[in-house]
Amino acid sequence: MTNHESDDEELTLSASTLDALKAFYAERDARAEQFAKLQAEAEERHAAGQTKPLSMDVFTEDWNKSQFWYAEETASLLARQLLDGATAETTIAAVSAPSVFVAMKNILNAAPSDEPKPKLVLLEHDNRFAIFSEFVFYDYAQPLKLPSTCDRIICDPPFLNEDCQTKAALTVRWLAKPDDAAPHQQQHQQQQQPQPTTKLIVCTGERMEPLVTRLYRALGLRTTDYEPRHAGGLSNEFYCYANFAAADGCWGWRVR
Repeated sequence: MTNHESDDEELTLSASTLDALKAFYAERDARAEQFAKLQAEAEERHAAGQTKPLSMDVFTEDWNKSQFWYAEETASLLARQLLDGATAETTIAAVSAPSVFVAMKNILNAAPSDEPKPKLVLLEHDNRFAIFSEFVFYDYAQPLKLPSTCDRIICDPPFLNEDCQTKAALTVRWLAKPDDAAPHQQQHQQQQQPQPTTKLIVCTGERMEPLVTRLYRALGLRTTDYEPRHAGGLSNEFYCYANFAAADGCWGWRVR
């Protein structure tokens, strides 16, 4: 057998493999068509001033980008904490947390039209979310290419490694109010530490806890006892960290 014949045999795909490839491409094309339809509908609704509940279902998770959407109840719970007490002057940033952003959009869209609504910003690497006017392209490797400061922030760093977590923390520190971003000066023992003016939630893996609490110490971040859930399940244990008490008591502080 010649080398040429051998190469031809190696390049020949079985019928089952071809069927699997056809199914994959068919699903991909269907998703692309569905997404294009969603984008067109979003533009039409925006032009007509109409709103209807948004869904994360159309945005397929890309595991290569470490995309794992929250379960709907988790996204809604986190969204409510960020929206609680917000005014028209409040700016809320969702950093690599599109499912919480979508949940906030749904809550605000369902609210009375005359109710003051905060400004939302979605910092996200996935350009599919550019269908939203609040989208700002974000690359954690360039953590300071950002909009102005924000009053409330949720951050879910895409990867469980020190490089990604540290750069995400730089992003949060940049977005936070100036008084929060700088370490507080040493104070008299009798004097209480000032409360951060920027509300912050960070959701990431349990094994990142020592690093996360160190990176966000200046912002008063602590480990809550609330455990976020993901729509497709997740093998890694996930923690929710915050620098404020939940308004409805949905989380307390994890005791060590």
